[in-house]
Amino acid sequence: MATHSFSLLSIQSLTSNSSNKQSENTNTFLTHKYCKALATTFTGGKLLIRPQNLNNFTLKRRRSTVATVAFSLPITRPESSEKQPKWSSRAIQAFVMAELEARKLKYPNTGTEALLMGILVEGTSLAAKFLRANGVTFFKVSEETLKLLGRSDMYYFSPEHPPLTKPAQKALDWAVNEKLKSGEDGEITVTHIALGIWSVKESAGHKIMSTLGFDDEKAKELAKFMDKDIELTYK
Repeated sequence: MATHSFSLLSIQSLTSNSSNKQSENTNTFLTHKYCKALATTFTGGKLLIRPQNLNNFTLKRRRSTVATVAFSLPITRPESSEKQPKWSSRAIQAFVMAELEARKLKYPNTGTEALLMGILVEGTSLAAKFLRANGVTFFKVSEETLKLLGRSDMYYFSPEHPPLTKPAQKALDWAVNEKLKSGEDGEITVTHIALGIWSVKESAGHKIMSTLGFDDEKAKELAKFMDKDIELTYK
């Protein structure tokens, strides 16, 4: 009876080990099968997936995102030339932040007020520093925006890329055309966008800047930073 009991336990142990191995083999098979299916779902062909290439995938993903953002700056055809000027990295980032602020406010469009907030959220450009030094801060602009335009319906969801309002479109077009008129090489900077907002007198952004003490004299001072976004110092 004791021998029979021992034999039974041994059989159970062997069966358990066998089941575990079979389970591991099944899991391995399913994993390979899943990876193969995943690799062929989007490409229609074989794609070798290696964990050590994750950094390369992330880098490609980031490049794709940057490219999408760069092409999302909507402008009309420049007036004076077919040459398309490039936007500085900070100008692009300010535009991305502007879209984000419009979505936070649940506005259906990206207006000049959002462009102004985008400049201040990006925050590292000479234009942003000049505006802050002259009393045009993010929190003040946000407060004035709500006073001027009001709050949106809390149940409304903004599109991923809220389209530009006409005044905002004019501001970006002004920035492009002003760069072309200068005849100088280089990029369109955040300062171009800020002065573009100021140039559209009927826009919400212009009214907010004016309310916070910005005027034509300060615009002339700001124009000194048109050709650059940052001040490089060497020690």
